[in-house]
Amino acid sequence: MSKRPSISFAKFAAVENGTAILLVATEGKAAAEAESVIGQALLSRIIDVADFKGKLAASVSTIAPAGTELERVVLVGTGDPAKLKADDWLKIGGAALSKIGKAKHVFVILALRDTEISAANAAEFALGMLLRSYTFDKYKTKQGKDDGEKQEKFAANITIQVADPQAAKKAFGHAEAVAEGVILARDLVNEPANILGPVEFAQRVEELKKLDVKVEILTEKDMKKLGMGSLLGVAQGSARPARLAIMEWHGGKGKDKPIAFVGKGVTFDSGGISIKPAAGMDEMKGDMGGAAAVTGLMHALASRKAKVNAVGVIGIVENMINGDAQRPGDVVTSMSGQTIEVLNTDAEGRLVLADALYYCNDRFQPKFMVNLATLTGAIMVALGVYNAGLFSNDDTLAEQLFDAGQATGEKLWRMPLGDEYDKLIDTKNADMKNIGGRHGGAIIAAQFLKRFVGDTPWAHLDVAGTAIGAPATEYSQSWASGFGVRLLDRLVRDNFEG
Repeated sequence: MSKRPSISFAKFAAVENGTAILLVATEGKAAAEAESVIGQALLSRIIDVADFKGKLAASVSTIAPAGTELERVVLVGTGDPAKLKADDWLKIGGAALSKIGKAKHVFVILALRDTEISAANAAEFALGMLLRSYTFDKYKTKQGKDDGEKQEKFAANITIQVADPQAAKKAFGHAEAVAEGVILARDLVNEPANILGPVEFAQRVEELKKLDVKVEILTEKDMKKLGMGSLLGVAQGSARPARLAIMEWHGGKGKDKPIAFVGKGVTFDSGGISIKPAAGMDEMKGDMGGAAAVTGLMHALASRKAKVNAVGVIGIVENMINGDAQRPGDVVTSMSGQTIEVLNTDAEGRLVLADALYYCNDRFQPKFMVNLATLTGAIMVALGVYNAGLFSNDDTLAEQLFDAGQATGEKLWRMPLGDEYDKLIDTKNADMKNIGGRHGGAIIAAQFLKRFVGDTPWAHLDVAGTAIGAPATEYSQSWASGFGVRLLDRLVRDNFEG
């Protein structure tokens, strides 16, 4: 696994060794603090020779000039500072980290001409560096292309020079907690399914107890007593037993109702008897991206001692095929008492969430519930891989989520719900069926979930296109992105902390 860099903050001072990272805005503008590192004339020459325009997250690296103890000088573009938004500072930080190579000592001059860089900006820059440093290579026994020998991992010491180091350090404390949550979510999703099944996932959740998160794990026996026939039906074809994990963080006032997050945790999805095509089935180890995000979020909230009462509930199953597997046409009874005709065993995530949502709502009576799930390929047809689908029965919650997405760069786009769609899951053989027609598949899945939330404000985030296999960015080079952790942490921080 990658070693995270050590990041600290300091006042502006001379940089005499190691690698220096300098910010350059549009048209090659740099601050006096940056120019002082190698001199204005030499800096201008590097910009001219490299034809460096200072575009956002663009970079150029060069060997340091003779007569100095510096090893390298890296220029990173910020674009027009007046137009920086959303996750731009993460992009700049990620781009900077990508250029340090094997440098052991790195000094970042976080300054721009005629521009104030706030403590929050500095923390976001550092967060981008942390997230870019992530790799998942724990199962590689050999590193390097030529010598075949395992190379020793290293962690760079990065000093970020800023106007107010103490304020930046305080802001970074929050950002670092969020980074740990994102990294946990990525680790969980990247794990192969033979290593991380439902029981092992639940064991990873129990590690949150170290952060004073109250954790409870329900077994198949427990869930059978509760009548969770919808969730258990998905798991019955696997030799690996299902689990329901409940996480509680009590950081708010004792009598305050909690806010709740629910995640789909299918550790491997073969599709069941409605088996998936072989091509790409290996990626179904990531069908627990929603549950991973909920786990990462609870880790982040606890790590930064968020002043809120929060609950995380994740249904963890494996959808496999044996003689006991659920058949198309089976009718199951959910914890809510509603019956479901299972016409497609590959529409299993909604069956897991049906019982998890109802359980969460019935037991905790939360202010609202947000569920995350890699639920449908249909949402990728509609939105591609740059926005997750947002469905909600509450306009205020939907607006808060949308705003959090815009602020973090984990973007959401609201999709419709309505009675005309709801009728498409009616069936003569049960209270509902788990699929509709060919069209509007993501909406139909959301309508199905809506039947299990009652009048509680609720939102469903379909993260199929954003949690796994999403395009690489300056701060995420991982197959698993950890999508949802930063988004929901921002939702909580902006709207619900006391």
